Amino acid sequence: YCTNPGFVGTYNGPDKHLGGHTFGGYSKHIVVDEAFVLTIGHDAGQLAAVAPLLCAGITTYSPLRHWKVGPGQKVGVVGLGGLGHMGVKLAAAMGAEVWVFTTSPDKVEDAARLGAKGVVLSKDKADMKAHAGTFDFILNTVAASINLDPYVTALKRDGTMVLVGVPAEPHPSPSVGNLIFGRRAIAGSLIGGIAETQEMLDFCRDNNIVSDVEIIPIDQIETAYERMLKGDVKYRFSIDMASLQAA
Repeated sequence: YCTNPGFVGTYNGPDKHLGGHTFGGYSKHIVVDEAFVLTIGHDAGQLAAVAPLLCAGITTYSPLRHWKVGPGQKVGVVGLGGLGHMGVKLAAAMGAEVWVFTTSPDKVEDAARLGAKGVVLSKDKADMKAHAGTFDFILNTVAASINLDPYVTALKRDGTMVLVGVPAEPHPSPSVGNLIFGRRAIAGSLIGGIAETQEMLDFCRDNNIVSDVEIIPIDQIETAYERMLKGDVKYRFSIDMASLQAA
């Protein structure tokens, strides 16, 4: 994470490196400094599914890599949405045993397809109790205010839960006792720098990982946004930029 001079936002963000402001990613052509260009090694036909890797992919890859997720570890992913489905794919490709925490029993089949060993129903106290103290690492992708204590309880001694979802309202303060008994930790992670993003793209190329996407024309953005708010997408929308000309 860049602390000096700080990260540059994609949309109308002051560009601390080149001056001026950024204008987002919806241009047909763009001129950038070569230091900020990434190489995509996937097949050209996969580009629509590669695009979300630059958001959901690096957001989930960065904490998994930073906390050294790998073989022999039991990893939980809270939430199976745009971020969560990438977390499952990446953690599984890194060799971890992956479980999905979800409130929806109907996510079992999808979780398995994405690479998870199983699902933990977070509203089922018996199910949560059965997995208490067994996770090395938990990636929490939920962007709603929730009680974090049940997930902290699911961690082993020295386990860490990393938050990557940003709720509109803060999470309730977790129990301090739940943290200090077991030396558990709660941390946060944002995205990643250029070098780590390139590493993520190469990892995804080598492991044939892309996002699950639905391609839409640009004139369906409003409808897609409403569907996203309802959770009616598996798992990312990609805009067909060729449709911009027609619009």
